[in-house]
Amino acid sequence: MPTSSDMTTHTDPALLDALQHQVAVFARRAEQSRLGGVGQARNSMDRAAYLLLNRLDQEGPMGVKALAAGMGIDSSTVTRQVAPLVDSGLVSRATHPEDGRAVVLQLSERGHARLEEVRTSRRALMALVTEQWSEEERTAFTTLLTRFNASLCDITASLTPVGPTS
Repeated sequence: MPTSSDMTTHTDPALLDALQHQVAVFARRAEQSRLGGVGQARNSMDRAAYLLLNRLDQEGPMGVKALAAGMGIDSSTVTRQVAPLVDSGLVSRATHPEDGRAVVLQLSERGHARLEEVRTSRRALMALVTEQWSEEERTAFTTLLTRFNASLCDITASLTPVGPTS
């Protein structure tokens, strides 16, 4: 795998500076607005809850460890983030269908409805932000942003130490 110094020698440093600046601006604006949508549901669900509910909706019931692994975060973090979702009735705990000792988390009916309300609001915001874009531009941006996020996840995972450090 090439080192970061190898990569910067083949790419215009000014382009990399512009890219990192735009990513920083995006991160700040995303945090300021929380990209929470428009209308009554605007900013009504934090990012962690949205991502957890979305994953359960997309992939179905799963245990804390599987949920954490799929999201690239620690099990204790998932446990802490899921607790208020269970308390509010958006997520329910059930016994694993194949192993009655294990517990799985699943989206409740209330969770499905709430998630769809938030998705609709966020979808409206994305439509508003990109209303001057063609469908091809939206598709290209989504493809590149997905690729960027996957690369960032891979790089972050490779830089994270495994096990105790001395």
